[in-house]
Amino acid sequence: MKLQWLGHSCFLLEESTGTAIITDPYDKKLTGFEMPNLRADVVTTSHNHPDHNYAKGVKGSPKIINRPGLFEFEGVKITSIPSYHDDQKGKLRGVNLIFKFRIDGIDVCHMGDIGQDITPELADALMPVNILLVPVGGNYTIDAEQAFDYVTTLMPDVVIPMHFKTPDCEIDIDKPDSFIKMFDDSAVYYAEDVTLRFDRDDFEQNFTKVIVPKRYY
Repeated sequence: MKLQWLGHSCFLLEESTGTAIITDPYDKKLTGFEMPNLRADVVTTSHNHPDHNYAKGVKGSPKIINRPGLFEFEGVKITSIPSYHDDQKGKLRGVNLIFKFRIDGIDVCHMGDIGQDITPELADALMPVNILLVPVGGNYTIDAEQAFDYVTTLMPDVVIPMHFKTPDCEIDIDKPDSFIKMFDDSAVYYAEDVTLRFDRDDFEQNFTKVIVPKRYY
């Protein structure tokens, strides 16, 4: 499986036979990132904000998934789980969709703009998790400490922070520093490339590795 961080909360997930999924595509006006000229078979959007739902920036004629449910596309299983965008049961910012992908035998969990604390019920719905894509910037989402709670509860093999402050981002969110400092230095890997490749055999370790895209940090 190929995983490419495209900036903010947007990732390209590509299955071994070529099925391509893009999560939470964004409008450059808010994020400061330039959306790459990529095609996809599926686009998932966690909620209806322009830094997460800019599907028209994706090439091709992708199937758009923006509701809860179970879906399957060309061998990729997708589960969309409702949650809250805030800590007041959606009263401030509404519903957020968490997406769980089963790709090449790997369980990838994209938390979207999750704003609520982890609960036993939510943990049961999400586990197991091999790769956790979690917001850490706070303000509009969970902050670093809350994100760390998700990590210690879900125990993913790999965690990749997202939705954090970068030099050109105009959104009032924090840098990932506080989140990164919660882990031992030996567990943190600063990736030179935003494109990563994973095999099912990569997930036989007994600790969580934090992968930070160095280019934007």
